[in-house]
Amino acid sequence: MTHFSHIIFDLDGTLTDNTRGIAASLKYALEEMQIDNYDGKLPDGFIGPPLQQGFKTFFGLNERNTELAVEYFREYYSQFGLLENDPYPGVSELMEELYFTGKQLFIATAKLEKFALQICEHFGFDKYVVQLKGADYGGEYGTKSNLISGLLKSRQLEASKNIVMIGDTVHDIKGGKENGLSTIAVTYGFGKKEDLQKEAPDFWAESVDELFQILT
Repeated sequence: MTHFSHIIFDLDGTLTDNTRGIAASLKYALEEMQIDNYDGKLPDGFIGPPLQQGFKTFFGLNERNTELAVEYFREYYSQFGLLENDPYPGVSELMEELYFTGKQLFIATAKLEKFALQICEHFGFDKYVVQLKGADYGGEYGTKSNLISGLLKSRQLEASKNIVMIGDTVHDIKGGKENGLSTIAVTYGFGKKEDLQKEAPDFWAESVDELFQILT
């Protein structure tokens, strides 16, 4: 089995279940936008891609309204939503074990970087993570592939199968492959398994325990 020296985790749907915070933030944003046909259910596929993509795809907002909705979303999320969040059982123990066995741990997330850092600090992930790369307000890192690429460049890391990207959506697997990395798809998050299968990840983990077995 491949020895992974560097491990890059997605955040939402891989390390934490942020359904509560995302749903509440979305509800707030749409109410502020006076969009009244929202049924309160979080659309499948909303979590994972950039927020802009989600508002355009699922609610048909134009460019200007999309940016306004994102502002409202982040207004609520920054105060309440980011901590309406639950680490998956066993994740903290997994990261601790990997850290103490000498693995280099990273996070690449489409979430705004400052929010991701707050979440990691709140749950203690920052003790184990070398670097986190998240989205910025200017949209420089608009895709997961760009986030991973930026992370690799900042650490002066070359493409290698000894580096693995772990995530629950096609964006994570595509991003890893486009950067020449190994990939692990986790099926306990928000992505659909049939969509993930099309991307042919190198490994599958149905649970945090299975992920632990692959990585150790």
